Amino acid sequence: MRFLALLLALVPITSGQEVFTSEHVAKIRTVIDAKISPVGKQIAYVLNVPRMPFVDEDGGSWTELHVVDLEGKSRPFVTGKVNVRGVSWRPDSSEILFLAKRDGDKARSLYGISVNGGEAHKIFEHSAAIGSYDLDGAGEKLAFVAGDAAATDAESLKKAGFTQKVFEEDWTPVQVWVANLTDKEPKGKALELDGSAHAVQWNPDGTRLAVSLAPTPFVNDGYMSLKLVYVDPENGELHGGYDPPGKMAAFRWSPDGQRMAILGTMDRNDPLPGRLLVASVESTEARDLMPGLDAHVSEIEWTAIDTVAYVADQGVWSSFGAVRLDGSGTTSVAASGGKVFGGLSLARNGAAVVLQQSAEHPAEVALILDGEKQAKVLTNSNPWLAQMRLAKQERIEYQARDGLRIEGVLIYPLDEQPGQRYPLILYVHGGPEAREADGWTTSYSRPGQLAAARGFAVFEPNYRASTGRGVEFSKLDHGDIAGKEFDDLVDAIDHLAATGLVDPDKVGITGGSYGGYATAWAATALSERFAAGVMLVGISDQISKIGSTDIPEELFEVHHRKRIWDDWQFFLERSPIYHAAKAKTPLLILHGEEDTRVPTDQSRELYRLIKMQTDTPVRLVLYPGEGHGNRRAASRYDYNLRMMRWMEHYLKGLGGDPPPYQPEYAKPAESASVNP
Repeated sequence: MRFLALLLALVPITSGQEVFTSEHVAKIRTVIDAKISPVGKQIAYVLNVPRMPFVDEDGGSWTELHVVDLEGKSRPFVTGKVNVRGVSWRPDSSEILFLAKRDGDKARSLYGISVNGGEAHKIFEHSAAIGSYDLDGAGEKLAFVAGDAAATDAESLKKAGFTQKVFEEDWTPVQVWVANLTDKEPKGKALELDGSAHAVQWNPDGTRLAVSLAPTPFVNDGYMSLKLVYVDPENGELHGGYDPPGKMAAFRWSPDGQRMAILGTMDRNDPLPGRLLVASVESTEARDLMPGLDAHVSEIEWTAIDTVAYVADQGVWSSFGAVRLDGSGTTSVAASGGKVFGGLSLARNGAAVVLQQSAEHPAEVALILDGEKQAKVLTNSNPWLAQMRLAKQERIEYQARDGLRIEGVLIYPLDEQPGQRYPLILYVHGGPEAREADGWTTSYSRPGQLAAARGFAVFEPNYRASTGRGVEFSKLDHGDIAGKEFDDLVDAIDHLAATGLVDPDKVGITGGSYGGYATAWAATALSERFAAGVMLVGISDQISKIGSTDIPEELFEVHHRKRIWDDWQFFLERSPIYHAAKAKTPLLILHGEEDTRVPTDQSRELYRLIKMQTDTPVRLVLYPGEGHGNRRAASRYDYNLRMMRWMEHYLKGLGGDPPPYQPEYAKPAESASVNP
């Protein structure tokens, strides 16, 4: 066997005839949200529909509302040039609610549409865009979070040309608002709370609100300083709450309103809120229901007053389970068996809906009936995938040089021939508090099946500090950025070379954000091992990043664990720019000009220092209007073309000078075979 008895979850080559191109990647549709009706008969879901370059006006993807029944019959409800989000149901299952900004709206408003179809109607509008919202159990009172866009002197000044910004001072909090929908013309009433709201939820009897609050609307505070408060909806008075030690994500009232289930952290330095905590509403303390779980919980919902259902990321796969309040009776209701779950929605009859993806399909709506052990996929948003020839994909495991077990996902070259060595592309995820799953591996920035179709092997390692293996594993980068975590990448190359699959002299690396940092590090400090690199919104200067990023405290608490002024030399030596003179790896650098997480100067610095000190090919591509990753269809397509062309040029082609700076785009007539 090729891989240490780990030939698991093999994906056979499909019987289709077409192979992946960048044009195929550009049209992939994905289900991004799904909610089952309270009575459990139908599922409302949101479908992400990308715009097509050269066909549609450029912009981000459209998001449509569809409904599917338990037999898999799907109907479009709100489609076309729309952006639907925040789907929920009326308590009696008669109507689907959603947020959208439609013709004539000044801001994102709340709409409803009958479960039987017809025209959507506006339920409530506010002066500013509605964010998180919740209806009480009777369906009469609406709580939501939003700003207040009422006309002010600032607006008139802006129209007169005074558009200056005062950094980190010119902000207003996001407020909690309550409205009675039974009023003839319902209006929102703001609750006076100390902070900026993120999410809101009614308790079962409609007498209290749970609100997550941060001191300011800044990203760093949203990561590290959220707290949960219980609020009287009539007057805004506080009645207790929970102040977590670190990050916090979702929260859910118990059916009797006596407890709160929370996705939180073990401590201040835990990188990801993946612990399932429960707190009494009368207490400020919370306890972990599964303290020994070497996984990260991603979704939670109550099934009874003493039981919480959850979805957990476990290694490269997922599971759906339930646990009682005393920690006993942990059950794996529907282990994914090589599939990957996301999202979770429950009906009163025990039916559950998740988003399931696999190596062969992006995320789709999947149903788990009460007592069943497997999920039934109900939708097929990309039927054309049946025509595609997909490469084999599997989970593999290897040992790092210090003996630590590392796992990841390997996509083989399409039509792999035994005994032949292939060029390898390492795709490194960001975070690093994230993971690669044995699911769908192809997108505008992830090579996956596109690279496999062109004769590359692709490996996605879950290097140390990745999630899915518990808190201890996720902390293994602390105080050692660019240390052993990136040694794991080189050890992956050696392992794959030892199997005979890859050519160790033809290895490329790519990734975004922290994966971009890995790419920059590989192209400089580890340049002897890499023949090509494609870096997206990556870090190159750890010192200047601290002074310019929007998450400086988060980096200190959950990664660096020391300040730059306490060890300037450490942060300098862990910066790719420090090693720029060693760069021998041809490097393509791509960055959104509006990025606040990793500001664009990070890429400019690395480009300039490699250019000044070496003759190594380096190219910098900037995307106007894009932030920390590309959103628009044209910039996604452009990125995908550039990434693959760079890898082919330096790993399979003649190399030398970079390819022409302008890629060749397939116009509509040329890509007719891949139109939806």
